[in-house]
Amino acid sequence: MASKRKSPYPVIVGRYFGLRRLMAGASILIATAGLSASAARAQSCQELWVERNSYYKDAGYCFKTRRAISYFGNRGCSYEYEADVPLSRGIRERIADIRAMEQRRGCD
Repeated sequence: MASKRKSPYPVIVGRYFGLRRLMAGASILIATAGLSASAARAQSCQELWVERNSYYKDAGYCFKTRRAISYFGNRGCSYEYEADVPLSRGIRERIADIRAMEQRRGCD
């Protein structure tokens, strides 16, 4: 009888991602699942910042600011320059939308 292999995902989520990263991931899933414009507007500056930077973290960007390093860390990063980070066109468009929202709100 072949033994069933357990999924590695709970271990990865438990060890690698903290609660903050898990929550940021949930924000990303909601955003990419077709978040309405009014719901997107309701996001705080902090939530927008976390969502935007989560895309970069997940793709291997090495953060430069104290705030981002403190929140996300740089473990496993590969890309020193933002432009070198491999992101899909859809993700880059979402990042541009987030930056526009941040600018309109006067976020840091």
